[in-house]
Amino acid sequence: MAKFLLTANYTQSGMQGLLQEGGSKRREALTQTIEGVGGSLESFYYAVGDTDLFMIADLPDQETAVAVSMIINSAGVLELTFTELIEPESVDAASRKTVTYRLPGS
Repeated sequence: MAKFLLTANYTQSGMQGLLQEGGSKRREALTQTIEGVGGSLESFYYAVGDTDLFMIADLPDQETAVAVSMIINSAGVLELTFTELIEPESVDAASRKTVTYRLPGS
């Protein structure tokens, strides 16, 4: 499973739906969507500020994340973004890899 940070902002029509259903009903709907593709929703929070919604989800793979993103974004009620989260041990492993790089102009 891959872990993702999902951030979202409601569109005008999405906010109207949120006002009708309430926050917990929308959490239930998004939980069903994530579980329906074999994932799990670890956390779900509304926020005041530049971003309306923060979620952390485990999904089977990147392709599943893209599929969920496309379906939800195409509905036009949320502007949803996914960020894959990386565990510290993966950063440890990456720091031990040898990478060559040529600076521009050198």
